[in-house]
Amino acid sequence: MRTAIVLFTRDLRVHDQPALASAVAGFDRVVPLFVFDRGVLARFGAPNRVAFLLDALGDLDASLRARGGALVLREGNVVEETMRVAGDARATAIFVSEDVSAYAQARERRLRAAGNELGLELNVQPGVTVIPPGDLAPAGAECYRVFTPYWRRWRLAPRRAVVRAPREVALPARLARGRLPALAGLVRGATSPELRRGGESEGRRRITRWLTRGLAAYDRVHDDLAADGTSRLGAYLHFGCLSPLELAERASGREGAEPFVRELCWRDFYAQLLAARPEISHADFRPRGHRWRDDAAALAAWKEGRTGYPIIDAGMRQLAREGFMHNRARLLTGSFLTKDLYLDWRLGAAHYAGLLVDGDVASNSGNWQWVAGTGVDTRPNRVFNPISQARRFDPSGDYVRRYVPELAGIGGSAVHEPWKLARQPPGYPEAIVDHAEAVARLRKGKAYSGT
Repeated sequence: MRTAIVLFTRDLRVHDQPALASAVAGFDRVVPLFVFDRGVLARFGAPNRVAFLLDALGDLDASLRARGGALVLREGNVVEETMRVAGDARATAIFVSEDVSAYAQARERRLRAAGNELGLELNVQPGVTVIPPGDLAPAGAECYRVFTPYWRRWRLAPRRAVVRAPREVALPARLARGRLPALAGLVRGATSPELRRGGESEGRRRITRWLTRGLAAYDRVHDDLAADGTSRLGAYLHFGCLSPLELAERASGREGAEPFVRELCWRDFYAQLLAARPEISHADFRPRGHRWRDDAAALAAWKEGRTGYPIIDAGMRQLAREGFMHNRARLLTGSFLTKDLYLDWRLGAAHYAGLLVDGDVASNSGNWQWVAGTGVDTRPNRVFNPISQARRFDPSGDYVRRYVPELAGIGGSAVHEPWKLARQPPGYPEAIVDHAEAVARLRKGKAYSGT
């Protein structure tokens, strides 16, 4: 009997999982494998994401058991453990989903080299993006660097068919399966108190609810901070609990679909950018000669949501409480760090990575560079005014009051400018920087425009 390994990475699902479907179709026995790589956990492991990961793995195991299989778990070096399991199962092939980070690309090269030594064929399948990262490129360039032309091609590009979940997964007999570890055994630290549950089953429930109840109003309310009108599916997409292709296909043609599908295109856009330029996770995509300030106190105030700007503090506190932040708040907090405080975007990206469950390397670094002016924004000198933005996207002040209890007793939009009140609200800090003065300082060297 022919046996194959399916190495799960960021594709923790059974529906529209090409690596799993291809292995089941072509082999008699299939070993679904996940390896807890201690090196990755030490460098990138954060309690919120690891807790979500454990939920996803438990759910994946249940789905595989319902089909006669099970998830095989190992701990150690991902390539060494994969080869060891392949030897134990007498496998002749390994299936894995294509991914875009520098680590993922190196992992694929290492798997291929180790497999070649042992006579194992490596099959790399799509599944992490809607359109595979290398499929679209402008003439004479390795990737798109401007979103709009990419969007024009992306929306018309042919797509693979969504594949069904396998009805049966046959696992080799007498193969040790391993156990799902406890969170405390993998990472130190507490999770956010309002962290949402992970896993494909939960993600698919949320898709159905979103498509029937949220999508139609998305274009109208997605920037309304208090309305919370976004899908909140980012974490499920990041861990592959949901297929981005299936989500795009199910959304397309429905009322209000295009603005939402465009966001899935943004996700693919940053993925193809990172695939071509892996170094942009830590290096400026377009260097602007910034000489960032070093101000530990200002950075700490920003992280803790104690800047004295209510809309900024609300966003940062939402991040700490939920492991999630509304996208509009991400833009405002990012602009505040890099333009008002003039601190390095990498500091912000690292803090986000430590808390965001949907902290995807491509999107996180891409969006941070966009707001810092070192990325793909065609207006790199853009500055978001925290007061005018707050009045526009949280006109009632409900978003601020939800996350900043010190200001709960202030009615209406007055909550956005507490320094104008007769007395400073007890327990709430004074503003750590004057926005107008900060912008004026920036304009001495460059012409910045407020939005």
